[in-house]
Order: sequence, then structure tokens, then C-alpha cells
Amino acid sequence: MTVVVSSRHMEISPALKSFAEQKVMKLTRYYDRIQEIEVVLDAAKDQMKVEIIVNAEHKNMFIAHQDGPDAYANIDECIDKLERQLTDHKTKVRNRKHPADTDGDGRPVAKI
Repeated sequence: MTVVVSSRHMEISPALKSFAEQKVMKLTRYYDRIQEIEVVLDAAKDQMKVEIIVNAEHKNMFIAHQDGPDAYANIDECIDKLERQLTDHKTKVRNRKHPADTDGDGRPVAKI
């Protein structure tokens, strides 16, 4: 898995870069088929824009955006959004072949 941290209209401090790398490495806990993660930091007038793009297997892309004055808080918010997206996708993929049991008796329900 590769992690790319880039910026627009600013220079990234080593502390901010290491913070972003540490946070995005935790995303593999939620979905293990991640191939690449790209973190883009953009400095506007009074705001920092953070965009995190996660590329997974089978051309699955997960994107999170956050705007605000603090870059560290924006990265945390994007990570929270991506955690939700990845867990939802993982449960969807996992339950695709085995539909949910609506009776509760352990046997699949027959459709008539």
C-alpha cells in the first residue's frame, strides 16, 4: 500500500505529513484491500481543505473532503468519514453472497 501526501498552495511541515501518514495507515483496520491512499492539503485564504482519496481493489474509490481552519482536525474528520465508508462497503461485500436471515432460526428464508 502506498501513501502519498501532497499539497497545493503551501508547504507541508514534517509534523503534519507524519500525522497524516499515521492516521491513514489506520484505515487498513477497516478494509484490508486498500492499494493506495492520497492525502491532498490545500490552503485557501482562511481555510485548510483536506481531501483523502482511497483506492481499493476492483476500482473501488472512497473520497472524503473537509474544510476548516485547522488541518489536523480536518484530517481527523476525513478519517472518520472514511472509516464509515469502508465499514459499510465491507459489510455490503461480505453479505452479498449470504443474504440476511429474517426468521432468526439460522436457515435461509425461502421466497415464494
